[in-house]
Amino acid sequence: MSNSVKTGGGEAFNGVSRTNFGNSVESQAQIEDAAREASAEVGNGEALNVYRLVPAAPPEDPNWQNSPSHGEVVVAARTAGDARIVAASRELDFMEVDAAPAEDVTTANASAFRNEKLYTVIEIDRDRRDLQRGVVEGLITVDNIRPTEF
Repeated sequence: MSNSVKTGGGEAFNGVSRTNFGNSVESQAQIEDAAREASAEVGNGEALNVYRLVPAAPPEDPNWQNSPSHGEVVVAARTAGDARIVAASRELDFMEVDAAPAEDVTTANASAFRNEKLYTVIEIDRDRRDLQRGVVEGLITVDNIRPTEF
């Protein structure tokens, strides 16, 4: 235990911080997700926004070599960043086929949806409680990974 004293104070520092963890939007969402999965209730009426993910790069852009375009997709998500994650989660992951990722243990980070040079996110509606978090409109194909064996 430290016996150092805070500047201008008389009490010894006991190593306990007054920082409150878990107050960010992301942390609260994770806590709510865990509680929802643990409960028997279906649908909690969470306020979600609706986002359109639109290809921003031309078809000849070399960035498309690593990730195929899925065209426009509409998703219900908490934030614009969450919209990218929701869309990327619908793609096939390498662990489901005979392929390996280039830089990570999952291919989710290599998704075109997560690349701001390839897709832009446009908010089209907000505070909807009648939707479930996920893809609302559009087709996300599973040909984003090519297996090593045919």
